Amino acid sequence: MLSVRLAHYYCCVLAIVTFPWPISGHAQELPHAQHPLNLHPIDWSQLLSLHRALVEIESISGNEYKVGEYLHSYLTAHNFTVERQHVDPLAADAESSRFNLLVYSGDKHSARVLLSSHIDTVPPYWPYDNRENNQIWGRGSVDAKGCVATQIQAVEELLATGEIAGRDVALLFVVGEEIGGDGMRKADDLGLSWETVIFGEPTELKLASGHKGNLGFNIKAIGKAGHSGYPWLGENANSMLIPALVALDRLELPSSKKYGNTTLNIGKMEGGVAGNVIAETAKAQIQIRIADGSAEKIKDIVVDTITKVDARLELNFLSKGYGPVDIDTDVEGSKSFNHYSKSPTVCGNLRLHLLGFDTIVVNYGTDIPNLHGDYKKYLYGPGNILVAHSDHEHLVEDDLFAAVEGYKKLILAALA
Repeated sequence: MLSVRLAHYYCCVLAIVTFPWPISGHAQELPHAQHPLNLHPIDWSQLLSLHRALVEIESISGNEYKVGEYLHSYLTAHNFTVERQHVDPLAADAESSRFNLLVYSGDKHSARVLLSSHIDTVPPYWPYDNRENNQIWGRGSVDAKGCVATQIQAVEELLATGEIAGRDVALLFVVGEEIGGDGMRKADDLGLSWETVIFGEPTELKLASGHKGNLGFNIKAIGKAGHSGYPWLGENANSMLIPALVALDRLELPSSKKYGNTTLNIGKMEGGVAGNVIAETAKAQIQIRIADGSAEKIKDIVVDTITKVDARLELNFLSKGYGPVDIDTDVEGSKSFNHYSKSPTVCGNLRLHLLGFDTIVVNYGTDIPNLHGDYKKYLYGPGNILVAHSDHEHLVEDDLFAAVEGYKKLILAALA
């Protein structure tokens, strides 16, 4: 079976071979099954080299400075104009600065279409590793540095072939998506507008027709410390917190046909200092993925539940939250292409991208609600969310090449 790199070769009309170093202008990369120098594909492929460089840089939320510096340098070398937008550090004493990158070709940052993804990752960092069967492992390889690399490559190829002009498309890479979207909320202050925004997240090379809403909050219990041999002398904060968590875990929350069940995750718990000390404080972090209704409705349910258990518990919502988000999928040919996607072959994937997109509903949250405005919105990218945030986060090289074609199709459809 032909690889997607070889299939891409026969499907393209124009081929401009690109090496890892910039030659001139915006170059189009054409994947090859074999390079005359017999180098590893990652070494001669601009796309794979960029993806590797991004994944090799640790950029856990709050520590995005180095990856931002690298991208700024890379994009400038590839004849893009790059603007930085400062984003506040997560802690007052943080040494590294944080910034978003607004990228465009030419001297005007206004554009009809915006491509955007995030450059931060969740902890912990897992190093880059190229494994057998063209698998690429590492933190951010899927979520979402695969999107960043393929969005850049797609724009470069369209500029090189003259299918788009510099004023047509801009790119926006933000920090902080994994911790509530402080980067995108800051970008919202730019006051720019676009006809279409294409957001990059792992969607298995499908167009997401929507994603669940999101609401995060913390609960804190404050007791009284003392010797564990004399529990009546204090009040155990753990014992205050646990009944509240049990009550939350048993909640019946709204559901919908499209998005399924609203789910609640007790993600992190901390309490006390030692086994022989009555716990003075205890706290928990909780995330709710909303399948139906508004975030305000879910907040009311949470507040009522906690108050009934123990009104002394402190409840802190991390943001206003948001309900389910419906997303556009009206690209020509984007119906059901299951007869192509039943087989995992890369030729099926390539044909899917040439003819249209399958659609998918996802359970995770995105930066879409943080970027306000009247624009068409699409959500698309390589990789599977089921391996993101895990110790086995990975994708295959062919998905990156297929994603470039997918982004190009979305850009051209938006400009048509």
